[in-house]
Amino acid sequence: MMGIENLFTFMVTVLFFIMTPGIDTIFVLNKSIVQGRKSGVYATLGVNAGVLTHTLFAALGLSVIIANSAYAFTIVKYVGAFYLIYLGFLKFKNRKDFLPTNDEKKVQEKGRNDFWSGFLTNTLNPKVALFFLAFFPQFINPTQMDNPVPFLLLGLAYALIGIVWFLILTAFASVFSHKIKNNPNAGLWLNKLSGFVFILMGIKIALSKN
Repeated sequence: MMGIENLFTFMVTVLFFIMTPGIDTIFVLNKSIVQGRKSGVYATLGVNAGVLTHTLFAALGLSVIIANSAYAFTIVKYVGAFYLIYLGFLKFKNRKDFLPTNDEKKVQEKGRNDFWSGFLTNTLNPKVALFFLAFFPQFINPTQMDNPVPFLLLGLAYALIGIVWFLILTAFASVFSHKIKNNPNAGLWLNKLSGFVFILMGIKIALSKN
């Protein structure tokens, strides 16, 4: 179908990959628990917009440049690592993320920030680009490798599965949001913990090799 083989196997495998805790999972959980369901939804959409961006890069052959060029890989790697470390330090300093607000303008601004943070967190991770290059071709007919359509369709399926899974996580995690808002000290320590985790992940990406 459209150059794709074993679609069901692909979807099951993708679900297991997405369910495995990683940077995206921690990011969405943090937003959902600390800031509530809306932040989790925006973060989910941002992360999966990043997935679609990697898919487009793979379809256009740009991910091959990252995979084959040590220079390009290093640039993306360090930019992504710096961004994660930056987010981590912001969380260490932030004492207001978990405080409720009724200001509609601030709510919308937070939503945009959550979306773009999720987008950049995923897009600036070169390991995702390499993963797509290694994983997607296993489910594409060899005669269609130069056709971008199978890559785009698989990427869309990947993103849709990711959205469903992260929205489920968001729904469960946001239950704790009210408790956090009623206990500022818990929110403060959760921010510090997630900040520490983001810094560690940024360091891990910085030390990764092509």
